[in-house]
Amino acid sequence: MQLKWLEDFIALAHERSFTRAAERRHVTHPAFGRRIRALEAWAGTPLIEPGSAPLRLTAAGQAFLETAEQTARELAESHQELRALAGRHARTVTLATGRTLARTLVADWLPRLAPLLGEAGALRIHTGSLAETVQSLQGGAADFALLYHHPALTVPLDARQFSHRTLAQDRLVPISRADAGGAPVHDLRAGGPPVPHVAYARSLALGRLLEDHLTRHPAAPPLRRLLECDSPDATHEYVLRGLGVSWLPWSLVQRDCQAGRLARAGDAALDVAFDVRLFRPKRRLGPLAEVLWAAIVQDGRDLC
Repeated sequence: MQLKWLEDFIALAHERSFTRAAERRHVTHPAFGRRIRALEAWAGTPLIEPGSAPLRLTAAGQAFLETAEQTARELAESHQELRALAGRHARTVTLATGRTLARTLVADWLPRLAPLLGEAGALRIHTGSLAETVQSLQGGAADFALLYHHPALTVPLDARQFSHRTLAQDRLVPISRADAGGAPVHDLRAGGPPVPHVAYARSLALGRLLEDHLTRHPAAPPLRRLLECDSPDATHEYVLRGLGVSWLPWSLVQRDCQAGRLARAGDAALDVAFDVRLFRPKRRLGPLAEVLWAAIVQDGRDLC
């Protein structure tokens, strides 16, 4: 069954004439008749009283007319909604990333990127775990994925399908609340009993990265795992409240350290350096997405 058969039948029911209905549908009279017969064959019963003048619908045809009109109307409305959705989608770019990167690096970009969006464009930011972010890009739900990169982290994106640019370098730094004199309340360099550790859940990329680092480090300090949290923002807050030491992204805590609220709790040898990479499909994206990609990567150092 084809949509045009329904539209032909509705036109015929309204015009009560094969000739006028064929003209209304912009087809020849023979072609129009063949399409009505095809519809009746699909229905399995006559829809038009044979030889009636003026043309009359059968009881089945009269019952089917209401269904045909409702179906054609709903399909037309759905088509309009899909066209509107396609238009909105073409003006919307989706970036998938982690919560910390959304708060730091992406927040730094936005003042530069906002003018490129114009009045109709929008940047949609989805946050989630590394696995969720990768899945969004692989499944086509995101145009770009902004991810941490380090040998200890596996990013299963096929280089034949996806490309990337390294946009920034960051590092995890052991951080504690600072006392009135600016010294760390919990100091990994002081020796003594294990220091309370505000740890990341291993479900976080940062948690796996830190675990790998401390496991391999020849001078890893003694730590007492006091808390475990799957939110870097919450971990940051717990450190600010003096609960213990955590390895936090420097981009997240730099201002707090400069203001004397937080302080480095260990030597630079305990830092964990990593890159931040922006991934995209190799196929061409929508016009707005390509504009934003060019703006971001043309001078990554300046944007970061």
